[in-house]
Amino acid sequence: MAVRKIIEIDEEKCDGCGLCAQACHEGAIQIVGGKAKLVSESYCDGLGDCLGECPRGAITILEREAAPFDAAPGGDRPPQLRQWPVQLMLVPPGAPFLKGADLLVTADCVPFATADYHHRYLAGKATVVGCPKLDDIQHYYEKLKEMFREARPRSITVLRMEVPCCGGIAKAVERARNETVSDTDLQVITIGIRGEEESVESIPSP
Repeated sequence: MAVRKIIEIDEEKCDGCGLCAQACHEGAIQIVGGKAKLVSESYCDGLGDCLGECPRGAITILEREAAPFDAAPGGDRPPQLRQWPVQLMLVPPGAPFLKGADLLVTADCVPFATADYHHRYLAGKATVVGCPKLDDIQHYYEKLKEMFREARPRSITVLRMEVPCCGGIAKAVERARNETVSDTDLQVITIGIRGEEESVESIPSP
């Protein structure tokens, strides 16, 4: 541990817009349960690129004791997958790891396009993976409804690619959320084909 500059996030001010997470190239910030979280002190360089992006003034920089900064994020980081299986077609709706979890629903191309997928998006979440083009999207919708009804997730995040066919998985999740756990926070993140975040959208309850 060393005394150095590091960010602090005021969760009461945070509205979960995700702009800070987009600005953090080290992947130190993620949206968890509808709020920005500093998920790893060692990934925060303390420079404050995220500071000017926060419209609510929820982020400050402190000087305190913290883990040393890891200047090469991704190099030797451990994987963040905490469960098996991950395919939506195979995950049982009543799986224990889904209960009350922050749930990540990922189009299966996203991990290939996103270099820091595990630490930027997967850390701290249960995940299910699918392809709305190759699989039966109606089956996805029915299974997601059952999953949400049983698991009562704390939050739901959809990661989709920018390609049009990927919109199907976001629509299936939104429809299933609205019909089962309508008050659960839902966020849809769109990834470009070169791995960049194109948009982060919070989907309001019906």
